[in-house]
Amino acid sequence: MTSRPYLAATPVALAHRGGALYEPNLGFENTMTAFRHAVELGYTHIETDVHATRDGRLVAFHDDHLDRVSDMQGRIRTLDWEKVRWARVGHGEHIPLLAEVVDTFPGIKLNIDLKAPRTAELLWELIEQRGLHDSVCVGSFYQREISTFRKVSAGRVATAASHVGTVLMRFGPRALSRVLRTPADVFQVPPTHVVAGREVTVVTRSLVEAAHHFGKQVHAWTVDDAAEMHRLLDLGVDGLVSDRIDVLKDVLTERNLWTGVS
Repeated sequence: MTSRPYLAATPVALAHRGGALYEPNLGFENTMTAFRHAVELGYTHIETDVHATRDGRLVAFHDDHLDRVSDMQGRIRTLDWEKVRWARVGHGEHIPLLAEVVDTFPGIKLNIDLKAPRTAELLWELIEQRGLHDSVCVGSFYQREISTFRKVSAGRVATAASHVGTVLMRFGPRALSRVLRTPADVFQVPPTHVVAGREVTVVTRSLVEAAHHFGKQVHAWTVDDAAEMHRLLDLGVDGLVSDRIDVLKDVLTERNLWTGVS
């Protein structure tokens, strides 16, 4: 199994965007308020997405446009930070720089999804500046970005397999063998995936066992139902990503598996 400090305590409990469906966080996803609530619940691992502004500032935000959750419009990559910093989410929350998140919550571990071009290089600069090599796990749906990050980081940081790569694990021994040899430390996958209009089960006991054989972890996302959490833990998954951070903590505590702060 991987020896990365980031992945040492399992099952890893990950607060998705700070716990977007946790009642106090409704309307505040990926804000300092959401992250603070997760930390107050005892979470040591937080999931966030990052985008780069036109002038090269790395922001903790999911969408490529501001429109859905803020009072402003526009594509982040076409706007300078001086513009983005005035956008408000919910009742007056600002969009945080990733550096602000790191500095506000020292010791927090971040699962970071690279959502746009240039984010790989900018993230590596921040990691080097703050000494975050053991405090982050980096993934991306965009193979170019995660490949770039692995190149610049030279294996010094934990990484997750891309979405395309992990879904391939369910389709044939040849594909499985190839993907399991990825340099990634962890496969972050949905429990099911729709292929050609048909829902296919992704997380199975055989998948988890195969991943473990190759020294990889398996994290399932995004899981908000208690019964599903129990089912996946019974299969041996190493981590769960959830918007319902209250439910996930209760499930792990019930099973004496809570790895966060009590």
